[in-house]
Amino acid sequence: MRREMAEQPATVAALIERRDDIRSRLAPLFKGIAGTVVVARGSSDHAATYGRYLLEMATGRPVASASPSVHLLYGAEMDFHDYAVVAVSQSGRTPEITATLRWAAENGARTVALTNDEESPLAEAADEVVALGAGAEQAVPATKTVTAALVAFALIADALGGLEIPGRAWDELPGQLEAVLEDHEPAAELAAWLAPASRLVTIARGLLLGAAAETALKIEETSGTLATAYSAADLRHGPIAIAGSGVPVLALAHPGPAAADVTGLATELAERGASVRLIGPVAGTRATWSATAPEILAPVLAVVRGQQVALELALALGRDPDSPRGLTKITLT
Repeated sequence: MRREMAEQPATVAALIERRDDIRSRLAPLFKGIAGTVVVARGSSDHAATYGRYLLEMATGRPVASASPSVHLLYGAEMDFHDYAVVAVSQSGRTPEITATLRWAAENGARTVALTNDEESPLAEAADEVVALGAGAEQAVPATKTVTAALVAFALIADALGGLEIPGRAWDELPGQLEAVLEDHEPAAELAAWLAPASRLVTIARGLLLGAAAETALKIEETSGTLATAYSAADLRHGPIAIAGSGVPVLALAHPGPAAADVTGLATELAERGASVRLIGPVAGTRATWSATAPEILAPVLAVVRGQQVALELALALGRDPDSPRGLTKITLT
């Protein structure tokens, strides 16, 4: 897992070098769409959560997350004409993701696959493929393929012209990832804080919500610790009662429109007796990443911080992060 995490800057740099190719192939596919639907499970779904925010902002059209059961279990009819459907699967071999994409295509959708395997069933089913190019991933918890999927979504959104991601930001992203990976101590300290806990909560809002969910999943996968991700807005509706229960709270924030809500909630939770740690380039942080990165790319850096915490926590608990109990690399749903 540590070795594959270390490959992320190079993987991301190689994807960024393909910006022009992605733009030329994907921009026409999204022209004139009524909306977009994303299809994914697990870590890919967390990348798709980030993608939903980006594509809504880039296209000015609604983006929804598909429910494969609507087709596979209930046999519902659906009209996908004038919709783009983006399916995400690291292996490209999850049967329900491929079946859902094919169903959408048969009902008029313009289809895109984000996958690490250009010869997979998912890739073969799509009109266009964005190959993640991460190389073989041996550790069961996905790392480099997740960051590649995040960057792929950002590149697609950038290609559509509705967002402004400066060239400098793309150029600096691999180096910013490298800086996070070289900074191990904060993750080890956070792992020591989390080690006594049997459960935890992660929170974020807006663009970082997918990163909070992915951090929770990575901790669950590698450590067997129950972790739940909440939007800062959702946590205020009832779940804020956890503040007095002793559950640790890991809050992710980056300068931008969502930061004040997250940091304000972190303060409120601490005042109610919760044990809270902030991560990100904000006041009171325990683990940071580059403050010069635009908020729109910050989730890529945040996900890597989450991977570090998950890895260090697993090691602190004496777990094997490469082969978590009961998990396999490809989940056949």
